This record gives sequence, structure tokens and C-alpha cells, in this order.
Amino acid sequence: MRVEVTIARTTTLPPGAIDALACELSRRIEQQFPDFPNRVQVRYAATNNLSVLGAGKEAKDRVSEILQETWESAEDWFSEP
Repeated sequence: MRVEVTIARTTTLPPGAIDALACELSRRIEQQFPDFPNRVQVRYAATNNLSVLGAGKEAKDRVSEILQETWESAEDWFSEP
């Protein structure tokens, strides 16, 4: 399963946030889908978007929920360098 998250360039994030989000999101997806090798990429782009390739609708919906939970809990897992 390949997960691509794009964040709008207009969104201001602290240094290291993109890499930290990719790492935390990958960890959480791995917990939910241990039988699917996954690759998570997070980067800046023109708009916010989530793409889940190589998985069905249920998996995409769950990945979307995981992303939302991860984003909302950033104060628990992200600390600025």
C-alpha cells in the first residue's frame, strides 16, 4: 500500500514536521495493516490531498481516519528539534 499526503504550501509547519508526520503516520498505518507493506510519503504541494494506492475503499477510509487522528494528536508525538 502506498500512501501519499500532500500539504498545501500555504500551511506553515515547524521545522521537521513533514518528516515527523511521515514517520508517525507510517508507524500507525503499520499497526493497523501489519500484513500490507506500506510506504508513506508526505510533502508540500499546491493543495491538501490524501492518496492511497494498492488498497480498497475500506482501507482508504481507515487510512484517512488514521491521518486525521495523527494530525489532531501532534502535540503528543511531535517535538521541535
